[in-house]
Amino acid sequence: MQQRFREWPVERQERMSGGLEPFRRRLDVLDGEIARLLGERFDICREVAGYKREHDIPMMQPERVIEVRERYLARGAEVNLPPEFTAALFELLIGATCRLEDELIAMPSPAGDGSVK
Repeated sequence: MQQRFREWPVERQERMSGGLEPFRRRLDVLDGEIARLLGERFDICREVAGYKREHDIPMMQPERVIEVRERYLARGAEVNLPPEFTAALFELLIGATCRLEDELIAMPSPAGDGSVK
């Protein structure tokens, strides 16, 4: 039976994980980029909420959700992501951004002009 990594002596763990450092550095860079892109996406969603609020457009746009979901699944397949992961990621992302838009659209405008600050 194979011994689990955390059960190995500390010296062996350090020696084995040292070879992982280049991978870890690359993952750290990618994680930073993913966080930056998600932040940018949420910023745009804040702008969308302001536009919807200003023009009295309902938050939920079902046809757009379907379109974006299909594109997510297709792009995930193109880069060999597991379909379950891609679908779950989409649901998490769309759920969070819809909640954000709902909250921003419902906020009272301090200036009384309908804008989101």
